[in-house]
Amino acid sequence: MSSPITELGSKPAEAPGTRCIILATAERLFREIGYRKTTVADIAKSLRMSSANVYRYFESKKAINEAVAERLMAEMEADLASIASRSSLPPAERFREFVRALNRHSTERFTTERRMHEMVEVAMTESWDVVHRHIARIDDMLCHLVADGARSGEFQVKDPMVAARCVHAALIRFCHPALIVQCAEEPGPDLDQMISFLLRGLGNSRTP
Repeated sequence: MSSPITELGSKPAEAPGTRCIILATAERLFREIGYRKTTVADIAKSLRMSSANVYRYFESKKAINEAVAERLMAEMEADLASIASRSSLPPAERFREFVRALNRHSTERFTTERRMHEMVEVAMTESWDVVHRHIARIDDMLCHLVADGARSGEFQVKDPMVAARCVHAALIRFCHPALIVQCAEEPGPDLDQMISFLLRGLGNSRTP
């Protein structure tokens, strides 16, 4: 039976977007049957193509998994970047919005959907490069925010990147998928209390 992408066993289709179709199918299967249970053969079967053709676009299952994770993280990062660069808001207010959005995305994308949570947990356990790049990009956005606040006088910091990394580390409970779940019932500050604490730590005197 012919495939919407390619004939079974023939050369991979050259039409643009084939990689995206494979990734969309993989993501759907991760959500439906789980990350660990999904195989390259499952993805190929769903697309009515051979596993060999899938491997022509992605060298391994891990490469597919990383690409799916990167796509999900890129969507989150685009929203966070728009907040970090919103010059119409003072840096302290942007900081509040940024942290709330970081927590919301992490909760909705990687915690509420348990099967996608499984995928991210494995990524973090295996120390995938995609996770390291994601962490670095979040650090860069926070650094941009902190530097803006230092220039405007809202924040009192000497090294914006060190401050950004300290903030990110302090927020781990609110943005690491496993810790969001594990710490949900544990005593501790809520998100708004943590944001206010961090703003005071950055030298924002207007934070109550």
